[in-house]
Amino acid sequence: MNCTNKLLKASHHTTKLKKDKWSEEHAYFALNTTKKWIANIVPAELLTRTLKQAVESIVTLSEGGIFYEKFPDVIETPNYGDRWGRLANYIEINNRAISEMHKDRDCCGIISMIKLLPAIPPSAKSWANCVIISQIFPNIFGDGYNKGPFEENSIYGIKLNAGYSENIISNSLDVTAEEQLRAFNDLAHFRGIKSGFRMVISADQMKVCYPDKSDVTFDWCNPEHQEIYIQECVKLMDLGFEAMFIDSAKHIGGYDCDNYTGVGALPEYPQMQYILNEIRSRSGKTDISFVGEKSSDDFERYRNMGLTAGTDYISGDDFYAVRELSERLKYSRDYAPGVEVENDNNEGGLSYEQRLNRINTALFGFYRASDKLPSFMQTGDLFPLRYDTNTHHIMMTNPSYSTDGTPESHWENLFAKDDGRFYNHKTGELFAHALGL
Repeated sequence: MNCTNKLLKASHHTTKLKKDKWSEEHAYFALNTTKKWIANIVPAELLTRTLKQAVESIVTLSEGGIFYEKFPDVIETPNYGDRWGRLANYIEINNRAISEMHKDRDCCGIISMIKLLPAIPPSAKSWANCVIISQIFPNIFGDGYNKGPFEENSIYGIKLNAGYSENIISNSLDVTAEEQLRAFNDLAHFRGIKSGFRMVISADQMKVCYPDKSDVTFDWCNPEHQEIYIQECVKLMDLGFEAMFIDSAKHIGGYDCDNYTGVGALPEYPQMQYILNEIRSRSGKTDISFVGEKSSDDFERYRNMGLTAGTDYISGDDFYAVRELSERLKYSRDYAPGVEVENDNNEGGLSYEQRLNRINTALFGFYRASDKLPSFMQTGDLFPLRYDTNTHHIMMTNPSYSTDGTPESHWENLFAKDDGRFYNHKTGELFAHALGL
């Protein structure tokens, strides 16, 4: 039995599917293609649905128009070639922030991601959309718990060799963490969406865990720690992920460390070349996209490291500057710097109009779709957050916005409401014109 059907059965649902009328009524269609997704919504409308409804929604939105009464056993990732990541739109969703928050505990962030998948636009004809999830591994500062809005619970501090985060998986289901992650990837791929995860490299932001002794701080000079790091990444690639967003990648090998804001030592340049090559080699995947946080003019440095794309090189504010950069780099097919809509350090201040302008630039800033630059977005660029929080805040803390201790109240209050719905409609219009390119 495939992992999606295992997850349905473990959640006390049948595996026989039926068409979802709600999804048909809320579907947006890309121009000149059969690609569909849900828009003009607020996330709570999807997050409060059952897992069965989410799977039926995903199957109802099938690009090929075929409805499967049982979810297929074999799902292939959308095929855009080995260098798909050079052109992709990366959309990071903070899956911890949308987890099920029950009073001071939370779980099931990956199931919430499955429920949100119908509202993530699928890939275009010429390039892929890739969803990056913010958390997979346990975090150091209180995994499985939410805290006050100003108490540290940073997603940037992780434990390796300790399984998967209790924020993200469900321990109450008779389905392994690996099967839950595999189900998410199968459903994302069925939607026509690539998938990836965020990974840190700052040594003091990682702990290595052992069953018979205390946790120790990660050390890049320790071969055992390096091996554990590689193994953890390979496990995720084997579960169907195909992109890895590398925090602070610009500074690897001591580059531009005057502007380094992470904590602890970084891997050396040849060391990172070895690590990325090992992940590709051991997973048997030639099409992994390694995305480095930030880029500079020295594009060869990142290409030779093994990266596919780099963030935060040019903002989407100037459409013509992005289009000309796309033209200048059109023959660079292995690596390109990216167009930024928003990064994970954003502390607010972007208006809806500025966001929409940047998304428009990211989706259309080229002369030919085949020469598009990669782009980078965050949760709030599709689903605006409430006014007293921001992207960086929910990365650094894990507050519940529930007024009654239930997940439904948290989901209702985490996001902007009527204006968030209208904004989501406007992003839907932009993607509708882009996905047929």
